[in-house]
Order: sequence, then structure tokens, then C-alpha cells
Amino acid sequence: MNAFQLVVKFFVDCGWFIFPSLAIMSIGIAIAIERWIFLRRARSQNRVEWAQMLPALQSGQLKDVLAKASKSDSAIANIVTHGLTRLQTSRRREDLDAAMEEGMMEIVPRLEKRTHYIATFANVITLVGLLGTIMGLIKAFTAVAQVNPAEKAELLSASISIAMNNTAFALMVAIPFLLIHAFLQARTSEIVDGLEAAKISFLNLMQRIAPEQPAAR
Repeated sequence: MNAFQLVVKFFVDCGWFIFPSLAIMSIGIAIAIERWIFLRRARSQNRVEWAQMLPALQSGQLKDVLAKASKSDSAIANIVTHGLTRLQTSRRREDLDAAMEEGMMEIVPRLEKRTHYIATFANVITLVGLLGTIMGLIKAFTAVAQVNPAEKAELLSASISIAMNNTAFALMVAIPFLLIHAFLQARTSEIVDGLEAAKISFLNLMQRIAPEQPAAR
């Protein structure tokens, strides 16, 4: 029996409980791929745009930075836009910080969006696998009670093996899901930390430049 036949036999032996497990796995993988692509793009875009904005901010070209940032959909551009917009009406560091924090509150939920579902799916698929195992064992013992005593041991052994396939599959999916969830959370935290560092740099620059430069208009 080759590897493909073994895989097919494994899924067939799991019974109909494998279908909800497969559905959960498919949704979880789709979310994981979408989040990974989104976070990777956000991280790259933030780095590139901040590297372009920083020299202009340092030279006091606030109007140009605001014009470019307002046209971008990146997280860093959103924060800088909030800061420069508030700079038009107030130069106090506290006011600028509050405006940029408002931008952060809009961004962080987008970065964390749907990631928590992966951990939830890991728990749910484990429970579905256990339920499949329990139902399989109930079916096995019910069948054993109705067969010849000489066949009981063989039938019970085969039935238990089949029932355990549900738990095995659930664990094979749940463990990677938990690792993926941890990875995505770490990547999200890294992006948020980078935005916080950029915000502090922006505030420090504005504190030095604002008294010397007119507010961006």
C-alpha cells in the first residue's frame, strides 16, 4: 500500500466527523495565508514609506509629507497624517501624541483582525476530533456486543484504531494552528512596536522643528 492509499484509508476510516474537521482546517488555512500576506505587505510598506518620509520631516518639508501621506493607505502614513493634521491647529506634544494615538487605535484592530480565529479553530478542531473518537468508540462497543465472542477482540481493536484517527487528525491540525497563531501575533506586535517607535521619532522631530517651521497648511 503506497502513501496515497494510506492517506485515503486514513480519511475513510475517520468517518463523517472528518468533514467538519476538514472544513475548519480549510477556513483556518485561508485566514492564516491572508493574514500572513497582509502583515508582510504592511511591514514592508511601513518601512519603505517611513524611510521616504523621515528625511523630508527632518528637513521640515511638512506640507509635502502631508500631501504624500494623505494619499497612502499604509499604517505609518495614517499615523503621520493624523500628527501633521493636528499640527495645523496645535504644536503641543500632548496634542500631537493624542492625535497619533487615535490613528494607532484605527490601525491596530486591522492588524489583529481575524488572527484570533486561528487559535479558536485549533481548540474547536481538537474537540471535534475527540467527539469523533467518542462516537466511534460508542459505535464500536455497540457493534461488539452483537458479534460472536471469538470476533470481539479483533473487531474492538479495529474499531478503536479507526476512532483514534479522528483525534490524530485533529491534533495534526491543531498543533500547527497554534504555532501559526503565535507567529502571526509576534509579527503583529513587531509592526505595532515599529509604529510606536516611528511615532516617538515623529514627536521628537516636531518638538524640534515646530518652533522653527510654520505649521503644515
